[in-house]
Amino acid sequence: MMSVLIDTVAWVRVENGRILCARPRGKDVFYIPGGKREGVETDLQTLLREVEEELAVAILPATVSHMGTYEAQAHGHPDGVVVRMSCYAGEYRGTLAVSSEIEEMAWFSYADRPLVPPVDQLLFDDLKAAGTLA
Repeated sequence: MMSVLIDTVAWVRVENGRILCARPRGKDVFYIPGGKREGVETDLQTLLREVEEELAVAILPATVSHMGTYEAQAHGHPDGVVVRMSCYAGEYRGTLAVSSEIEEMAWFSYADRPLVPPVDQLLFDDLKAAGTLA
């Protein structure tokens, strides 16, 4: 069986022990903001575009730092479909607001871990272990 890889980039924004998550329209789970690379985009280009599209804010490129890369079975996909999520922290300017493709956003603590897909749960575990996530 061939495995399929979904390559994504995510923005890790933690404030007061809670992480920012967003639920796309028509989906039953929340995700760390971000999304799939388009063409030959770099991680940074993907991050800037996706976060602006989803949450209407501009990430400040000089503040972006890699926080880890995670892989897990993709939520809602057949077995063998793996999502790779490259996670970055970074400051932003603007006011967070949901876009046309996002139904709602929420600030999650570790207790909300069941509401996110497997790959996001790995990030939650590491943030909890690091004492970053309440």
